[in-house]
Amino acid sequence: MLGIRARSRGSEPRKRTGGTDLGHHDHLVSVSDLFFSYPTITLIKRCSNFSNLRSRVVPPRLPVGMISALLAMHPGSALAHVKWFSKYDVLATPAAFEKMLSAAFGQLALLSILLLTLAAMIETTTVGRTLLAGIDDLTAALRARIDGLLRAATAAFFIALWAHGGIILTPELATTDTRIEWLQAAIALGMLWRSTMALSGLGIVGLFALGIRDYGLFHMLDYPIFLGLAGYLALSGWNLRWIGRPPVTLLRWSAGITLMWASVEKWAYPDWTFPLLVLHPKLAMGYDPGFFLTASGMVEFGCAFALIWTPLVRRLAAVALVSIFTSAIVEFGKIDAIGHLPIIAALLAFVAETAVSPAGRVAAMRRPIYLAAFYVLCLAGFITAYYGLHSLLARG
Repeated sequence: MLGIRARSRGSEPRKRTGGTDLGHHDHLVSVSDLFFSYPTITLIKRCSNFSNLRSRVVPPRLPVGMISALLAMHPGSALAHVKWFSKYDVLATPAAFEKMLSAAFGQLALLSILLLTLAAMIETTTVGRTLLAGIDDLTAALRARIDGLLRAATAAFFIALWAHGGIILTPELATTDTRIEWLQAAIALGMLWRSTMALSGLGIVGLFALGIRDYGLFHMLDYPIFLGLAGYLALSGWNLRWIGRPPVTLLRWSAGITLMWASVEKWAYPDWTFPLLVLHPKLAMGYDPGFFLTASGMVEFGCAFALIWTPLVRRLAAVALVSIFTSAIVEFGKIDAIGHLPIIAALLAFVAETAVSPAGRVAAMRRPIYLAAFYVLCLAGFITAYYGLHSLLARG
């Protein structure tokens, strides 16, 4: 079933109107004036050679909103999964490339690369090693209980689905098949014993397949984290490793892929989210809705990309993402809390995950100097894949 099923939640997405324009910000400021005024830079310069960085990489003048939207972990940075709360139509044509790839988009991407590169450079210094040691100390108790945390969160999530009924995996994946509820209860029960964790993982794969059957493959590409969770449960239950790494590594990669894909969806279908910003105007923090969606998507994409990078970078990104997802719960309530429970638990596990640095050829490729190239490749790759697969699967 490769085609997209015509299972739309409501009518055509609402078009953006003048009523959603919450105002533009014309006040401009040089990034170099803001970015390099931070006291942190003085500290970093003592540990790394930053002497030519300012002269080499200074992006164009950017609105102040771009800085604050990327750096401030304000509750408004959190947008719930739009399909859970708003009308959508996966058969609709995504936004045109030229509309999405605006000047603001490029400037935000450049700023995101700069911030991630700085974090990666810090990681190679004494300051970075000290920060990693501090995080290790703070998360020692949680690190010893990562498996218990993920099993408990999985059990709670599927018990909630069983109790609610009528849902396959996420709120918009509705079903009338009551047998699914008992499969969900069995998945939760399987968390009690290590020997049955793999069976629960198989059950999650089964639910994912049912989602493909009822809603199409393209829709389910929103949720590869469930396949990652299933893989984690099987590997952990059998005491196996994933390509020589702990099972949580597979879960982390699946979370990163899930969130990068979701970021592109924000840019491809802004009209799905505009009604939410009308109902919850404080989410946009007073910024123009179009700009805010571009900025929030870039924050999410940058943090998701960081999840597959080096230990300090990914752990700081996981902390930021936990802040973003938990702040969304305040705004959107129990549905958002239950729907995001698996990924919040996974992010906490990533914060506590043992800081094993890559070795050999992988370590060479993860040097800060290569971060920008990998970021651009991921950004271009996910955008191309989203639009390409939508076109291919829609025609199928």
